[in-house]
Amino acid sequence: MGTFIIVGTVSGILFGIMDGLINTNRLAQKLYVVYKPIIKSSVNLPAGIIIDLVYGFMMAGIFMLLFNSLPGAAGSVKGISFALIVWFFRVVMHVASQWMMFKVPAKALLYTSLPGYAKCLC
Repeated sequence: MGTFIIVGTVSGILFGIMDGLINTNRLAQKLYVVYKPIIKSSVNLPAGIIIDLVYGFMMAGIFMLLFNSLPGAAGSVKGISFALIVWFFRVVMHVASQWMMFKVPAKALLYTSLPGYAKCLC
């Protein structure tokens, strides 16, 4: 239980940090200009922190539930397998939806995909 609390908390904090790094750098600002008409002018930081912490605990719990079913003998291989699954359903499917519904440049979609995988490895 202690490991779950530590991993959930650390993962949630890392999700928040990576969200900030991935979405606020100069490249992201340039690529995501397409969203400018609908983007909020400010972020609700307390809500963002809570969401990222809850997300960290949920991902840690789901990983624990699926651990024995994931491919690989070592825990790190199972972690990478889980990251690929989460990345596909969370990031790739989001990018596919964006591509189908909106006029978003391919560079922006690619940018969303690649750092999204790095985030899923947390």
